[in-house]
Amino acid sequence: MLLPNLPIQAALPELTAALQAHNRVVLQAPPGAGKTTLVPLALLEADWRQEGKILMLEPRRLAARAAATRMAQLLGEPVGQTVGYRVRLENKVSAQTRIEVVTEGILTRLVQDDPALEGIAAVLFDEFHERSLQADLGLALTLDAQSVLRPDLRLLVMSATLDAARLGTWLQAPVVSSEGRMHPVATHYLSPRRAAGLPNRPAERMAELTPATVRQALAEHEGDVLVFLPGLADQRRVSERLEPALPAEVDLHVLHGELPLDKQDAALRPAPVGRRKVVLATSIAETSLTIEGVRVVVDAGYARVPRFIPRTGLTTLETVPVSQAASDQRRGRAGRLGPGICYRLWTETDHDQLPAHLAPEILTADLSSLTLELALWGATDATALQWLDVPPAPALAQARELLVRLGALTPAGQPTAHGRELARLGLPPRLGHLVVRGRELGHGPTACALAALLAERDVLRATDGQPAPPDLRLRLEALQTGRAPLPGLVADAGGVRRVREAAQALRNRAGVKAADLEPDTAGLLAALAYPDRLGQREGGERLRLVTGQRVALPSEFFAADDTFFAAAYLDGTAAAPRAAMAAPLSRTEVEELFAEQIEEQSEVRFDATTGRVVARRLRRLGALVLSEANQPNPDAEAIAAALFEALKAADLRNLNWTEAAQQLRERLTFLHLHFPEEWPDVSDEALLADAAEWLAPHLAGLRSLGEVARLDVAELLLQRLPNGWAQRQELDRLAPSHLEVPSGSHVRIDYSEPAAPVLAVKLQEVFGLLDTPRIANGRVPLTMHLLSPAQRPVQVTRDLRSFWQSGYFEVRKDLRGRYPKHPWPDDPLTAVPTKLTKKRFEQSNGQ
Repeated sequence: MLLPNLPIQAALPELTAALQAHNRVVLQAPPGAGKTTLVPLALLEADWRQEGKILMLEPRRLAARAAATRMAQLLGEPVGQTVGYRVRLENKVSAQTRIEVVTEGILTRLVQDDPALEGIAAVLFDEFHERSLQADLGLALTLDAQSVLRPDLRLLVMSATLDAARLGTWLQAPVVSSEGRMHPVATHYLSPRRAAGLPNRPAERMAELTPATVRQALAEHEGDVLVFLPGLADQRRVSERLEPALPAEVDLHVLHGELPLDKQDAALRPAPVGRRKVVLATSIAETSLTIEGVRVVVDAGYARVPRFIPRTGLTTLETVPVSQAASDQRRGRAGRLGPGICYRLWTETDHDQLPAHLAPEILTADLSSLTLELALWGATDATALQWLDVPPAPALAQARELLVRLGALTPAGQPTAHGRELARLGLPPRLGHLVVRGRELGHGPTACALAALLAERDVLRATDGQPAPPDLRLRLEALQTGRAPLPGLVADAGGVRRVREAAQALRNRAGVKAADLEPDTAGLLAALAYPDRLGQREGGERLRLVTGQRVALPSEFFAADDTFFAAAYLDGTAAAPRAAMAAPLSRTEVEELFAEQIEEQSEVRFDATTGRVVARRLRRLGALVLSEANQPNPDAEAIAAALFEALKAADLRNLNWTEAAQQLRERLTFLHLHFPEEWPDVSDEALLADAAEWLAPHLAGLRSLGEVARLDVAELLLQRLPNGWAQRQELDRLAPSHLEVPSGSHVRIDYSEPAAPVLAVKLQEVFGLLDTPRIANGRVPLTMHLLSPAQRPVQVTRDLRSFWQSGYFEVRKDLRGRYPKHPWPDDPLTAVPTKLTKKRFEQSNGQ
């Protein structure tokens, strides 16, 4: 067999020798080296194969078909003879097939059905650097099978950009490298000035910048143009702006995994003589596929990746900046045939800040499928298998919890008969559960259709570019009729066709006969797949999910009396998720569907609106309240406990802190500061810490804040004193509330500043008082605020003797003219203290 002269040829002798001597090998070869098509063909001649099949895994259906087709062409045969492929909904293999190209999920089914992989001589993991969840799982299971059952099974892990040395060390395998043959590619970055004038949102940036760059590339360079965009919506927006402005000799193609085969082939084939083409592709075109004629790459710089949040159990698709490794893969597409050009639609500074690689999917994805497969394999502990990156424990725990809820696993983690049936359907566990349970409820055809819908991209879009209404029933109607169900919507003909084909395949696997669809069962069926996303309307545009999470749901698309909804798809952000696909279901359906999970509870809680503790009898499904009624004769201790917790949550602010209580607290604070061993701490923190001892017993029989207000907080504080009545008397001696001054008045001491209590008194009332009064056994002098007749401080001092000696005479000089009716004696130490004016003083003394 004569193979084409591609760079990988130079590495084939070393590769075949390594596989002859070892059962695990790593091959590192750059894009365009030819590894995808030439390596499997070269291994057909290996002695160790002994008529066994070579199984090669590809991460995408399009790449699997293209690789098998190219190898068959090199052999001069149609696909399905020596070389065949198997992907979802399509199978082209025969008894003569010796090289079988499959998508990664198919390997999982093969090894689960036959752990020894009888009849298979080698498993090749192509494009392993993409680190898909299915590839990591498939490799873990295959390594386990090899170590226990098939030491003769060859494993070849092929990668373009992954750290091959790390991979070889992990696998304990030799690494074979191919230098590749890449023509020079000139790289153009966006200027900072141009970048500064662009919109911030990625979708708007791409829609504005990409068409202009493509037109520039066509005008300035020869060859075809490959454009990388993150998703189908971006392809559509760019296509709408670009196509009308293209030269007459340029054809526009889109390329993604859901296209019909003839359109995929048209995008991959060379342009006819005299014509050029522009291909708008997703990340599917980064590796494996060869698109003939491409000399220019325009990279918008984004990718669409799933993000799973274990805290909420939600998975959303996010548009994120591409990694440096992926951008190099994309750039390399321009240099396969000759010198090329790459336009990167971001600045060179931005490029330096890109991550080297995006995180592998096993670290960011929903692990429910992986967890079910591990249980079927007999590995209830994921760490028992060999992983390049170990699955995160929180995501595994969340996945197990979901599978138990679906009935796919026992609480101990063992697979049930239901779980085995879900796995055989080849669907994610949620969708498999939808099909099986929907069939049991008599809605099999609609269940299959809905599962197929949810596994594909949305078949509806709005003509104004906005998201289509979230109602799932509209999608089922479009699937039934092939037409848009409402004005302003467009049904994707290709999407409808794919979903119908997938639904038919599901019906065949599940043993369901074809019948008319029942759109009104969409909510019921979606709740089967997403029991954790069952929601109850909370008013406005918000749903409270059974998990307690809240999500937005536009209300104008549903009837006002729709109360319960099942959300099948969520987008937005982790902080503000939105139900992008949902359908209502009735209370009766909720009650019947989740009867075993509904609990009756007595709830005693504090109602902040009324300020009272209320007792109710509730029927709950998780965080959802299905019904409630007042509970007669509630438990008194529970009421007191609810009231106590409400008071603590408000930091005891709702207690009746009268002036007397506050003053007492300040005196106790003063004493604790100066005698910490003898006097208790009455700070907020201390009162909260032992509130169960000094406050809670007094709440018995109370139900409202109004009743709490009748509690004497000052008395409660005094009851905290460890030495009882004796210490109460000591309190008045060490920290008196008032002090008798020479005039005979009892003046309140202000303890609001515990380090320096204040005695604010009219100056004339302390005539004759030589020294500053002291408290706390004479330890602490009072801070004297000596007041004018207008009750304003004229002197602040803690040394009264010094004031009489000097300060008084300055004050006397300033104030006696202003307050002539009040005494201002020459000798304040011998003057009679008084709070009266001179005239009233004389009258009171009979003068």
